[in-house]
Amino acid sequence: MKVKKLLATAGLIGLIALPAQPAAGKEPDLIHMNPLRKLAVELKTLPVDSPRFIYDSGLTFEYPDAVRGIYVTGLSAGGSQFHELVKLIETTDLNAMVIDVKDDWGNVTFKTDKDSPYAGIGESYINNPRELLKIMEEKQIYPIARIVVFKDSLLAKKNPGLSFRNGEKLWVNNRGEAFVNPFLKEVWDYNVGIAIEAAKLGFKEIQFDYVRFPEGFENRDQQLKYEMGEYKNIKEDNVHKRVHAVTDFVAYAREKLKPYGVQVSVDIFGYTATLPEAPGIGQNFSKISENVDVISSMIYPSHWTSYFGIAKPDLEPYKLVREYAKVENAKLSELENPPVSRPWIQDFTASYLGSGNYKVYGKAEVEAQIKALHDSGIKEFLLWNAGNVYTKNVDYIPEE
Repeated sequence: MKVKKLLATAGLIGLIALPAQPAAGKEPDLIHMNPLRKLAVELKTLPVDSPRFIYDSGLTFEYPDAVRGIYVTGLSAGGSQFHELVKLIETTDLNAMVIDVKDDWGNVTFKTDKDSPYAGIGESYINNPRELLKIMEEKQIYPIARIVVFKDSLLAKKNPGLSFRNGEKLWVNNRGEAFVNPFLKEVWDYNVGIAIEAAKLGFKEIQFDYVRFPEGFENRDQQLKYEMGEYKNIKEDNVHKRVHAVTDFVAYAREKLKPYGVQVSVDIFGYTATLPEAPGIGQNFSKISENVDVISSMIYPSHWTSYFGIAKPDLEPYKLVREYAKVENAKLSELENPPVSRPWIQDFTASYLGSGNYKVYGKAEVEAQIKALHDSGIKEFLLWNAGNVYTKNVDYIPEE
């Protein structure tokens, strides 16, 4: 602690830098070394194979026994609803929040410093993210920063060359949303930079969402105009290039984030675990899983068709989740170092499915999904409700 206090006094809160390793057989040059680097070396604060620096945000969070979290928008995090959600966590076995840092349209949900490259895309949804994280530290609510990656209308409109074009016009889907191009390193760095900003604030995990090409891209591949960057000359067809690019982004982001001491998680379509890969959108469940600390499949019963022999999955939440978990467990068992499984489950009613195809989701339906995961050996989960209104009186840890 004395070392941290000294560094903080010097205005270098959280940054302990080490020099490059000396050549074999040589001692480090302590005489000409920066005093703070010298101190770090002399006190042996870091092992030889550590990253050249480790960032300390100044906030301390313990990883829970198992993450049981809720989704929180920027508006909810920055408004009065935040205190209601904190109370929900304090009075239940929930212990984590997934908070939008970069939302579904490409906005950063708080104002960054004026000299930040992201100063122009910050919204005042969260007035003081650092104070918000201090409250979470006090309550020991595990903070996860959600960053929507390749669905980004803001960046696409600002720089169409980083997106997909239909003729001379920017391509958008039927919801009016634009995507940026996963082939381009510039797009990677743009998003990794936002993740680093979140890590510096104190978030302990970066969750990347929309790590994929647009849905149905295999049907638009030939009609849309876009750049392929470094993938242009790779001797693979476009299908495999997409998988290659998405997987490479995840590996690249994780490597860049190592010095910041954060976990890296990725949201992925649940159905990708049931296929060798989903090449249209570029997602390969196993390859992505090899490059993350946590994999979060979106397995909302309402989002499945007649998979696993279940005609109307929304009506059978326990059975749907149980059947999915069998497939995922088998996939992860094939990996040498599998990530933690932490699926997204449903705490909303999918009335859009039409009469007879959905049911009102409440305590029983949420608990059924959690029980199915628990019975499958999966202890972690995240609850999704777009409005951040969660079912009351749920038992989040099933009885043995």
